[in-house]
Amino acid sequence: MQKLFCGISFGDLIFLTLMLKKAKEAWKVWADIPAPKRGEIVRQIGDALRQKIKVLGSLVSLEMGKIFVEGVGEVQEYVDVCDYAVGLSRMIGGPILPSERPGHALIEQWNPVGLVGVITAFNFPVAVYGWNSAIAMICGNACLWKGAPTTSLVSVAVTKIIAKVLEDNKLPGAICSLVCGGADIGTAMARDERMDLLSFTGSTKVGKQVALMVQERFVFEDADLNLVIPSALFAAVGTAGQRCTTARRLFLHESIHDEVVAKLAKAYAQVRIGDPWDSDTLYGPLHTKEAVKMFLDAVEQAKQQGGSVVCGGKVINRPGNYVEPTIVTGLPHDAPIVHTETFAPILYVLKFKEEEEVFAWNNEVKQGLSSSIFTKDLGRIFRWEGTFPDPKEELYLIFVCRPKGSDCGIVNVNIPTSGAEIGGAFGGEKHTGGGRESGSDSWKLYMRRSTCTINYSKDLPLAQGIKFQ
Repeated sequence: MQKLFCGISFGDLIFLTLMLKKAKEAWKVWADIPAPKRGEIVRQIGDALRQKIKVLGSLVSLEMGKIFVEGVGEVQEYVDVCDYAVGLSRMIGGPILPSERPGHALIEQWNPVGLVGVITAFNFPVAVYGWNSAIAMICGNACLWKGAPTTSLVSVAVTKIIAKVLEDNKLPGAICSLVCGGADIGTAMARDERMDLLSFTGSTKVGKQVALMVQERFVFEDADLNLVIPSALFAAVGTAGQRCTTARRLFLHESIHDEVVAKLAKAYAQVRIGDPWDSDTLYGPLHTKEAVKMFLDAVEQAKQQGGSVVCGGKVINRPGNYVEPTIVTGLPHDAPIVHTETFAPILYVLKFKEEEEVFAWNNEVKQGLSSSIFTKDLGRIFRWEGTFPDPKEELYLIFVCRPKGSDCGIVNVNIPTSGAEIGGAFGGEKHTGGGRESGSDSWKLYMRRSTCTINYSKDLPLAQGIKFQ
């Protein structure tokens, strides 16, 4: 078939054009509905997803490979963000600002941007779309979703559930549209000027923005090891190391390095590996054969660069894309493989001596989504977060910005790098991108801001004291 616009086939181009046209038309209907009523529709979508949560969770497990309980939990995140969005629909808005001119009102007005494109990755085929669509919808936007080609059944199922809710309310189903396909479709969406906003989650090969990122975790000598071991285990092997927030690097203070590695290796040996649909399974397969190859290549590179495999490092002899969860020690902090994102369960354990050096090591990579430290030192916690109580101020109520802590978008203390809550803004810095999804004031990204001045007087005072005589 003849290839045209950015590598996309002529037939796919026509289909995408029709979908964009329908979504734009649907937006005109949706944008006129008051925000609280849009919130009511989103509430119904959450309820509809809740009713199908186990079926959808099974489908996520089947297509993606994550264990069943994680599949259900991912759908639950979409339900939760719908609940969050319902309340937000009655709160979005701008302030009334003081005008310098008498008889004038200065108002900050927020309006929907229009059509929001959402391109999601295989590892979270439901939740990431939910973070975007629920918030975008209550802001008055229509959505066009392109899920990963390897999880298209999940995308279709979720879209059908949403469409039914919309149509039951006599609204066009195209308010939440879906296109399926590979990178060519995503590239076409990114280049199409009819897309008013594009949210992208994926690798650098798929788009210009990067949402796969290297994660960091530090353990200081005063850390509570009863928290460290299960947290590091969950962060490193959960979803078979295929989360955006998976822990890739574990920095251990030299005084506790050997003890933690030994305990962590023992914990790894107890991970229950098996069928993701089995309720006893904690660790399932990788998503594709290509991911298995990437895992093996990374292990080999780690060995060549001076690393030692403490446990794991091999393919498991059973049907499916199963590999052993792996711990590697002995590498320098700046080893090329340590700075390379591998979407697989490989944890690089590194020694450090001083706080200042390890904070710098955290920030030396190009990515920066999530990071965490384990410590009881209150001063270190504030330095890690980029603020510190000023000792000259009474009761330490004044916090001074000292930007030498973590430069990641998510900065945790005594909890894993993974498992972000929907109420906070989710996103990273540097090559990870500067956008945010889900909570806090992320809703502002789905709207455009207008500063409106209204003259309700009979005079015409001009700004900056200008006078026309």
